[in-house]
Amino acid sequence: MALSDFIPREGQQRVVAAIVAAEKRTSGEIRVHIEPRCKQGDPYQRAVEVFNELKMYETRQRNGVLVYVAYRSHVFAIIGDSGINERVGSDFWNKEKETLARYLRQGDAVGGLCEVIGQIGDSLSAYFPWTNDDVNEQSDEISYKED
Repeated sequence: MALSDFIPREGQQRVVAAIVAAEKRTSGEIRVHIEPRCKQGDPYQRAVEVFNELKMYETRQRNGVLVYVAYRSHVFAIIGDSGINERVGSDFWNKEKETLARYLRQGDAVGGLCEVIGQIGDSLSAYFPWTNDDVNEQSDEISYKED
């Protein structure tokens, strides 16, 4: 099963473009990981595993964000690194979670991911504004793992 079974290539390009645009407003690093099933059952714990597998903690300001979606399991999680969590409250991602859930219920994963990525960029820009010496520390491409 390929990523294109969930998001067509054109949709993948839209998501990557949303990441690039959001990262022009913040030094934060945004990644999207998609897989068919969340084998652990707990999307938050799986997102933590993926975060570590992708070495998202390897950013200068520890300001990486992972949007994790297991589309056949109908679950997702949005998590941030310690640099973000030290500065924001525990409900920081609630708006983004509600937005993504609404889009996914409507069957518009691409629209939801693009909207949420934009919101994340806006939210992070208050704490981690983009600077002239900003370096793209993480891939903007969608990561994907087969069953």
